[in-house]
Amino acid sequence: MQTPEATSLTSALFLRMAQVCAEVGGWLPFDRFMALALYEPGLGYYANDRPKLGRMPQAKGVGGAVVEGSDFVTAPELSPLFGQALVHQVADALHATGTREVWEFGAGTGALALQILQHTNEHHQAPDGDLIQKYTIVDLSGNLRERQQHTLREFGDRVQWVDRLPAQLQGVVLGNEVLDAMPVKLLTRRGGEWFERGVALPDGATAWVWQDRPTGLRPPVDVPGNHDYTTEIHPQAEAFLRTLADHMVRGAAFFIDYGFPEAEFFHPQRDTGTLACHHLHRMDADPLVRVGEKDITAHINFTGAALAAQDAGLDVLGYTTQARFLFNCGVGPLLDALPHDSAGVARRAMASKLVNEHEMGELFKVLALAPAGQAEGWVPLGFTAGDRTHTL
Repeated sequence: MQTPEATSLTSALFLRMAQVCAEVGGWLPFDRFMALALYEPGLGYYANDRPKLGRMPQAKGVGGAVVEGSDFVTAPELSPLFGQALVHQVADALHATGTREVWEFGAGTGALALQILQHTNEHHQAPDGDLIQKYTIVDLSGNLRERQQHTLREFGDRVQWVDRLPAQLQGVVLGNEVLDAMPVKLLTRRGGEWFERGVALPDGATAWVWQDRPTGLRPPVDVPGNHDYTTEIHPQAEAFLRTLADHMVRGAAFFIDYGFPEAEFFHPQRDTGTLACHHLHRMDADPLVRVGEKDITAHINFTGAALAAQDAGLDVLGYTTQARFLFNCGVGPLLDALPHDSAGVARRAMASKLVNEHEMGELFKVLALAPAGQAEGWVPLGFTAGDRTHTL
C-alpha cells in the first residue's frame, strides 16, 4: 500500500512527466521516460528522499527497532569483504599508474568508499604516506550524497563530491552498478519490422501506455529469426564511457555490473530483453507503474561498452566475472578467516553471494580500462587468471 507521502510524490512526478510528454508531441522514447523517472530533480527515484538501497527487506534501526528496508542492496552492503578484496586491485592500479586519487561514480550509501578508505592503509602504503590522497565521488542523488557524507565524515577533506568531471582526470575510477542505471532505448521487432518503444499518455488517461514507432535504429548485431523480439541498446552508457575517455589522462577504470557479451545479450532466446524494476526487494518488469518509487535498470552489453571505450581512446585491460575477479584479489583467504561461530556463518553466507555462480558471481562482470598505451605490460590483479576479454 502506498503511503500518503509516496502518493503525493508519484502524483507530482506524473504531472511533471505528463507536461514533458505534451511538450514533445505526446510520445516519450523510453530513455527519456527512464531519465525522468529516475533523475527528475526532487521527484525521480534517485532524486527523492525515499530509502533506496543499503538495507535488507527488514533491518534494525536505532535501538534495535525493525525499520522498513530499502529496494535493493549492492555488493558492498552485502558484505564488507567486497571492498576489502577490491582494495588490493585499487592499490595495484594506483602503483601501476603512478596516481594517488580514486574517483567513484554512483557511490550509493558510501559503503564501498568506506571499505576502501578504511582498509587501504592497513595493507598498502606509499613512501610519502597515504596511498590514497583524495577520494572523489560523483553522484547525481542529493539524498544519497547526504548518506555518503555521513558515512565518510571521519575522513574529512580527503573525500570530496563534485557534479562534473575536471578537464583532466587522473586516478583510479570505480563504478559499481552505475552503468545499469543509465537510461536505455528499447527496440522491438514485430512481423520482421523494427520499432522504437516509447510511452504515451492518451487524452484524459492517468496511466502510461506503451507505444511503438518505426525507427532506423537497430541492435548492433542481427538477431536471427522472425519471432517478436524486444531488447535494449545503451547509447547513454556508451556516451558516458566516451566522455570519461575524453577527460582521463592517466589511471585505470573498473566497472562492475550485471550483463553479458554481445553474443549472449542479443541471443535469439532473450526475446523480452533485460529491463527490470526493483521495489522493496521484489523484481518486476513493468516500469510504467509506481513511477518514482522503484528502480529501473537494464543489463549491460559489455561488448558495446568495450568498443565505445576503445573507439574513444581507451584500452581494454581485462574482462572477467565478479567471482574470478574477487578470487584474484584475495577474497578466498578473507572468507576462510571468518569465525566459525553463528555470526561468522551468517557473514560467510552473505559474502558467498558475491562469488556463487547462481548469485552474483557469474552474472556480474568486471571491465577494466585505461588510456591507450599507458598500461602496456601490466595485467591488473583482478584479471591474472580467468580473463574473458576474448569473449567480447
